[in-house]
Amino acid sequence: QVQLVESGGGLVQPGGSLRLSCKASGSISSIKLMNWYRQAPGKERELVAFTRTGDTTTYAYFVRGRFTFARDNAKNTVYLEMNNLKPEDTAVYYCNVEGVTTLGADFGSWGQGTQVTVSS
Repeated sequence: QVQLVESGGGLVQPGGSLRLSCKASGSISSIKLMNWYRQAPGKERELVAFTRTGDTTTYAYFVRGRFTFARDNAKNTVYLEMNNLKPEDTAVYYCNVEGVTTLGADFGSWGQGTQVTVSS
């Protein structure tokens, strides 16, 4: 079983920055795909950024140039650095990881979500 724990959300003024963290734990053999999603009130969940291990990161057009995906393999942690935040970035942010367990089974896990609110 693989668990993801997110942190780093909060209230920030427009133009401000936040860094979200997502730490994976459990019986992980390898990670194939890492994603960040977000869901604003009354809207569907949307993909913010994704990356396959060993590949470059792809960003949604609405965050490109402002958000940066990073990964610390030693800590099994992924990050989303968010700069120049806008009110429309307000949402619950979720990390999602897909990979293989130590038993050889595929897994896909979601974090619990962390609230990001951009407001003056």
